[in-house]
Amino acid sequence: MLARLVLGAVTAGAMVVPAFAGMMNADEARKFVAGKVFAFTCFDGTRGAGRILDDMGAAGSVQFSGSGPIRHVRLPGNTLQIRGQSVCASLKGIPFEPCFNLDKQDERSFRGSVSGMGFAYCEFRHQGGQQMLMARAVARPRSLHPRTRSADASQTEVSRVETPQVGSAKLEPVKAEPAKVESAPELRRSTD
Repeated sequence: MLARLVLGAVTAGAMVVPAFAGMMNADEARKFVAGKVFAFTCFDGTRGAGRILDDMGAAGSVQFSGSGPIRHVRLPGNTLQIRGQSVCASLKGIPFEPCFNLDKQDERSFRGSVSGMGFAYCEFRHQGGQQMLMARAVARPRSLHPRTRSADASQTEVSRVETPQVGSAKLEPVKAEPAKVESAPELRRSTD
């Protein structure tokens, strides 16, 4: 469980990418990711696509360890925080707040890793909106009950329903009646 939380922190934090080759500071990284969708693949096979939101939260789809269901995830606002020249994550359930090394590979890709744990990294590549749309389509909730289809769909019955006629009548305005004054209900002792 802790491994998944750390991996989620790596994923979220590393999505803030650098604008120039090499290590980037937080401000340059923030400018580079604004409004962009990134696909990612991590060291353990986890993959997905997502974006950083204006409130410093993140949203996307992820498949942990490269198998199993694709899940839509949403990290709340202020999950990613800028501390000095670093990008850090504040995730509920993790006893520490990891910061990230952001290393730009080229104009469309970068590597993000947890500071001090270089083996825990994700490779990110700018994909555009199509990757996110595909991830959403695959991750949509499905019915618990299988669809049943008729054996012969060629015979369709169409029935016609008559639309009732709407009559017009003069509407009288609503008249206000004086409010009825009622005495307060009296309280009686219980006979029980």
